[in-house]
Amino acid sequence: MKNIIAIFTISLVLFSCKKEVKDDNQKLNIVTTTSMITDLIKNIGGDAIEVKGLMGSGVDPHLYKASEGDVSKLVNADVIFYNGLHLEGKLVEVFEKMEHQDIKTIAIGESLDKNTLIGSDYFASNYDPHIWFSVENWKLITIFVTNQLVTIDPKNTKIFMANSETYLAKLSKLEDRLKKTIATLPKEKRILVTAHDAFSYFGKAYEFNVVGLQGLSTATEAGVQDVQKLANFIIENEVKSIFVETSVPKRTIEALQAAVKSKDHKVTIGGTLFSDALGNAGTTEGTYIGMFEYNVNTIINALK
Repeated sequence: MKNIIAIFTISLVLFSCKKEVKDDNQKLNIVTTTSMITDLIKNIGGDAIEVKGLMGSGVDPHLYKASEGDVSKLVNADVIFYNGLHLEGKLVEVFEKMEHQDIKTIAIGESLDKNTLIGSDYFASNYDPHIWFSVENWKLITIFVTNQLVTIDPKNTKIFMANSETYLAKLSKLEDRLKKTIATLPKEKRILVTAHDAFSYFGKAYEFNVVGLQGLSTATEAGVQDVQKLANFIIENEVKSIFVETSVPKRTIEALQAAVKSKDHKVTIGGTLFSDALGNAGTTEGTYIGMFEYNVNTIINALK
């Protein structure tokens, strides 16, 4: 990481020396961190902007380290949108280096009322950063991002506002579909066990008891005692299925399944959920809306 910081610092110096005034007809150059944010910015900005995402499908933002290629994207950006709340832990130093340069960085998590965030005694920020698992949060963030783009690039205000209105309507329809699907599962069966604690906002919104083997950050390793404790919880609550995550190694959940089996009980792996990243680009799960609907259908079908 120190090498990347050094390269980044040098790049900023060179960039600041040769930076030119942006042409009014040139598209806004935006860099994003997670794939959820990339999808959001593309929905709002459309063809009026250029978007480059740092993190693709299956990438864990908690452990992500900037590459030399990322440095080039970052120093040439007009604006950078990132999650904040310490989600991109390894990139914090990089963003701090940019504060005194002519590159705007915007943490979308800071747009939410702190009273609505889920706190944690075990995570550095004291807030759960997985804010996208509340559709209501995502609506508020959509409005926040739209206002930011309008301020930065006022000539495209009509495009941003129209696209935002369309996307907000899609999010409202998504919320309606999710609620109907979830209503088919009795509340006593709404126990979601996953590899790490990424679904608390989902649990709060839809009355699920969410339990993660690891903490809010995948940088926190699960110990033997954690596995045994959760195995006992699964047995006591007769949990039918547990879930793998695309951005977390499968072995963590397989170890939990083995621990349950060693106690003469059975629990199935109900499927793979998208937690810290969307699916592959060009697929339904490669969009925020598609990912959320896929996750809910997977959870409900496995727990019924």
